[in-house]
Amino acid sequence: MADVDDRWHSHRPCTDGQKPCRSHVETIGGQKVPLYPTARHGIGNRWMARWRDPGKVQRYKSFAKKDPAEKFLDTVRADLTRGVYVDPAAGQVTLRAYAAGWLASRACDPSTHEAMELRFRLHIFPMLGDHPVGTLRPSTIQAWVAGLKVAPNYARTVFANLSAVLSAAVDDGMLGRNPCKAKSVRPPAAVSSRVVPWPAESIDGMRVALAGRYSATVDAGAGCGLRQGEVFGLAVEDTDFLRGVVHVVRQVKVVSSKLVFGPPKRGKTRDVPLPESVKVALAEHLRQHPARDVTLPWLPTGKPVTVPLVFTSRESNAVNRNYFNAHVWKKALRAAGVPDTRVNGFHALRHYYASVLLAGGVDIRTLAEFLGHSDPGFTLRVYTHLMPQAEDRARRAIDGVFGASRPAPCVPDVCQEGR
Repeated sequence: MADVDDRWHSHRPCTDGQKPCRSHVETIGGQKVPLYPTARHGIGNRWMARWRDPGKVQRYKSFAKKDPAEKFLDTVRADLTRGVYVDPAAGQVTLRAYAAGWLASRACDPSTHEAMELRFRLHIFPMLGDHPVGTLRPSTIQAWVAGLKVAPNYARTVFANLSAVLSAAVDDGMLGRNPCKAKSVRPPAAVSSRVVPWPAESIDGMRVALAGRYSATVDAGAGCGLRQGEVFGLAVEDTDFLRGVVHVVRQVKVVSSKLVFGPPKRGKTRDVPLPESVKVALAEHLRQHPARDVTLPWLPTGKPVTVPLVFTSRESNAVNRNYFNAHVWKKALRAAGVPDTRVNGFHALRHYYASVLLAGGVDIRTLAEFLGHSDPGFTLRVYTHLMPQAEDRARRAIDGVFGASRPAPCVPDVCQEGR
């Protein structure tokens, strides 16, 4: 049931002998019925829209004039019919307040939570934070997208975070539809740049430039495909020199400016081959820089864990990636003649590892397992251009079969009859 009530007038007098309003009558069943002033006459808005929400709870909203009240009620009826009804009061919560609650309820890795919180604080709240959730429209979102001044791929990540919050608001009945998913909203365009692996000379140059306690990090990254945090979290007990295997079971992370231990990315532990050359490099490193016991909290429990780390700082602590990247890695890049750019971070060692394995015939699924990727499809999308061309593989396959079964061709000037 939904209708518009006149709060200032009634069909019946409130007291005995009360006189009707001279200028107010209502036609009911073809007859004019006088209206009497109520106790609320002249106080507040005159017209009250009433309806019941999907939970059968009575809702109200007042208006100064009847026409806006009826138009509002028409919208409510239509939304109830289409199943996209939103409580007007609920939609008045600001995006800043709602997103803060959403972030607090997220069960995710602390570093991931920290990164999302930073994106909201720097790129979403300044323009959209004070908007009530229910007032966000596709045009509002598109204007915000147009104003993002960050790298395209990072902008897509920020957009995805905002869309996730607004999808939760839809589920909570605060929005009818997610404006980020409207046809008129164009998400930030993705920019796909092909991975260009370093040449072997750059790997050698970095190994020399990092001479000392960090030189073998190049071998661990380029020879085993470990992520930077996994290299810094590598313990002696994880390195099986006898079987030639590295057990990737932890990484060193920076959370709220503090170092912690945690499982590998997405909790995906794995075993990777330990090549003989890397084995020799790690053994020599441990001879010159013996492992040191390091104690750090383990995420997510926070319980202290002590392990003998292969790579430690000069102070025998876990290596802080922020210090390493700014003061060690960049200096080594310049010394090795490698451009000091974002694409030449420590992750470039993993790209080199992947390129070498693909060139050696390792299949995508196996490479994905060695790299710790959850989806081989992701590995394929990143490295497909590094795979040997299908035409070359087809030629070699046919030549390998035909070359073994077909007799050698007869050269005319040798095989002619009579010679």
